[in-house]
Amino acid sequence: MMAESLPFPDYFSAAAAEYSRRRPDYPDRLFEYLADLVPDRHRAWDCATGNGQAAVGLAQHFEEVIATDASERQISFARPHPRVRYGVAAAEDSRLEAASVDLVTVAQAVHWFDRPRFWREAQRVLVPGGVVAVWCYDLLRTDPEVAAVIGHLYRDVVGPYWPPERAVTEQRYRTIDFPFDEVTPPPFQMEKDWSLPELVGYLETWSAVRQYRDAQGADPIALVSSDLERVWGPPGRKRRILWDLALRVGRSK
Repeated sequence: MMAESLPFPDYFSAAAAEYSRRRPDYPDRLFEYLADLVPDRHRAWDCATGNGQAAVGLAQHFEEVIATDASERQISFARPHPRVRYGVAAAEDSRLEAASVDLVTVAQAVHWFDRPRFWREAQRVLVPGGVVAVWCYDLLRTDPEVAAVIGHLYRDVVGPYWPPERAVTEQRYRTIDFPFDEVTPPPFQMEKDWSLPELVGYLETWSAVRQYRDAQGADPIALVSSDLERVWGPPGRKRRILWDLALRVGRSK
């Protein structure tokens, strides 16, 4: 399934290696929950897999995971796993057989898709009673004084550089069309205990940070670094970082 990268709005390939190292992992409890919903655990399709975070999590519960992304560079940095088969493919044209997968997942990416076409593709490849799950996460949560500085960076410094599709994640996917028999999931969140350098490494993966640097020729994180260091304390100190997942789950019709 390997091919050249496909044309699409690409804000992430340039930072593919950083994404692989610095982004938080999804909780295994999420994948356990999804695996319990499906009719069988033969095959899952993780669409827009990026660095393979979700694909590797799914591989603990499925015999095979097909993990595709429109970016060949993202696939080149994806995490290897013996039950994950990576390939380059558009979300709206997976090249998978009809009725061949038990679960379709999209982590932090469905807002980039031509959704009507993708929903039709998901319906086509799912087995009867198969499940589709899409999720996103918004701004992190942590100690209030640290969160205030990060919120200032997010809204006031790099705010104009977020792509317009970002608004859909801020609405926690509540406003997107979702033409499936919907299931109400329990709450899930990601958790990390990070030092200040680890947090800054994550902030550097924000697409708006990279867009600001390209446009202004300056580092936006430097504009808040003194405030961040002041409220954090010793840089090696670990603080709990949380991201709430916004999840939409449904069954094929």
